[in-house]
Amino acid sequence: MTDTVANETTIEAPGPKPPGTRRGTGDPATRGRTTIADGVVAKIAGMAARDVVGVHAMGSGLARTFGAVRDRVPGGSKSAARGVKAEVGEVQTALDLEIVVEYGVSIGEVSRTVRENVISAVERMTGLEVVEVNINVGDVKLPDDEDEDERPPLQ
Repeated sequence: MTDTVANETTIEAPGPKPPGTRRGTGDPATRGRTTIADGVVAKIAGMAARDVVGVHAMGSGLARTFGAVRDRVPGGSKSAARGVKAEVGEVQTALDLEIVVEYGVSIGEVSRTVRENVISAVERMTGLEVVEVNINVGDVKLPDDEDEDERPPLQ
């Protein structure tokens, strides 16, 4: 006599699986899609550009002025993406940076170092290919210029 059980379900207990056994098929890295927002790439690029000696600030004069006011507002914070515009595609990105350099530095050398630093940081952190980094030097910080950050708070 044989016993039969109808509708039997086997539940596999958690734990190590025998070698060669795995759920799903294909490389796990290909199971899904990652999208990176333009703002994320802009923040990475902004931080990398600010790390370069000779870069005084990022952004145009108007953007820096509004940024200085926003920084003084309770709850406001400095924008890491100020002065950076990123266009992100599926596998590539292009960046436009507006910088202010310190007086006395070689603008060509600072630009080259910013470009190298930005490309390295963005490609390392995002995996995107940086196809271009356009740099606009919008101002030079003279030794006797007052900084937006050094001005007394607005009343």
